[in-house]
Amino acid sequence: MISGEDLFDRPCPFSDEDLVMTKTIGTATLPTPSPGTMPHVTAREMMVRNLITLSPTMDALEALDVLLRQRISGAPVVDGDGHFVGVFSEKSCMKFVVGMAYENLPSIPVGDLTDKNPPTISEETDLLTIAQTFLDAACRRLPVLDSEGRLRGQISRRDVMRAVRSHMETPVKSNTPTGLYLSAIFSSDDRRV
Repeated sequence: MISGEDLFDRPCPFSDEDLVMTKTIGTATLPTPSPGTMPHVTAREMMVRNLITLSPTMDALEALDVLLRQRISGAPVVDGDGHFVGVFSEKSCMKFVVGMAYENLPSIPVGDLTDKNPPTISEETDLLTIAQTFLDAACRRLPVLDSEGRLRGQISRRDVMRAVRSHMETPVKSNTPTGLYLSAIFSSDDRRV
């Protein structure tokens, strides 16, 4: 078993050339990916366009019914012109439930419970930047907006994984055995197991 300390004592698997440009993720500094290691895919190519959206004036209970009926954890909120207002999510619903329980609030409009500053991306955002945005922000989905702030689509973490997998080559299988042969295992008294 390898301990965490052992990992830091090992030589770095990257050459000095790879370390010329670096990207800091959390507390670790990683080499910038070499050109060609990540597919060049933009949000426009991988986003889901057919979305369930909510209006900021919709009743919160009605919006909750939509989330439950559609089995989704959140939905973008857009105004009448298609401009992105924010996201109504399960967390928004929890605020509503707590407000109803403790403050005896009547149902309120979705716009009052919407997260109005979630991370968003543009249609030109590349795959690596999208993946990094998911690492940096605690969100399940990223709304894709055009230059005028209109909702064009949405990308989930799973969409990123699908895009990476569909654009990367399948690894070539080696004919060299890499498994452990059970006949090579011996017990403590030198008997084959």
